[in-house]
Amino acid sequence: MNALALIAEDDAEVADILDAYLIREGLRTVRAADGRTAIELHRKLKPDIVLLDVKMPKADGYEVLSAIRQQGTAPVIMVTALDEDLDKLQALRIGADDYIVKPFNPLEVVARVKAVLRRTQNQKSQTVLRVGPVEIDESAHVAFLDIAESGRVRLDLTLTEFRILAHMARAPSRVFSRAELIDACFPESNALERTVDSHASNLRRKFEAAGACGFFEGVRGVGYRLTMLP
Repeated sequence: MNALALIAEDDAEVADILDAYLIREGLRTVRAADGRTAIELHRKLKPDIVLLDVKMPKADGYEVLSAIRQQGTAPVIMVTALDEDLDKLQALRIGADDYIVKPFNPLEVVARVKAVLRRTQNQKSQTVLRVGPVEIDESAHVAFLDIAESGRVRLDLTLTEFRILAHMARAPSRVFSRAELIDACFPESNALERTVDSHASNLRRKFEAAGACGFFEGVRGVGYRLTMLP
């Protein structure tokens, strides 16, 4: 399926131009005329890329960008009349992938969108692991849980918990012994098996709190495994 672009722009004329050029290049589009709608559409539709204005009603572009970064890893291109270096630095600091100043050449915007999509899709194919309802982005060191009852939730994991989860996700349903997890996830420490048990207990608790009971389970006398929840 072609990539989906979310156009968050309160100026209808600008949104029409972006919409027309992106559709002509084969992308699917969805539009939001205010910040709150943009955040909600991003949460529900999980677009592949976001084109985001800064000055919008209800929530400005920086608020939207911050919310998007909490909800997922979709690339964001700021498209705004604000051309000061401080504006660009703030956007990049929060997590924007590119910054285009109005007035713009629509062909340049399309070229930038394609370039960002190519880069992020290549990165995803190399670094994103999916096991059942869990998505693990190794390059960004973040993990998300996506289940119908609670939607998409970012898991608050420590570095060690993330390492254990990512290592186990490469072979879902396989049982990992405590010794294996120590070798893979604690390479420079003298961790004991009970240390693994402590981290495993925390992981299980965090998954259960997020609504994924049974995803991370212990196997008596052996170790731990991930289960393929629907």
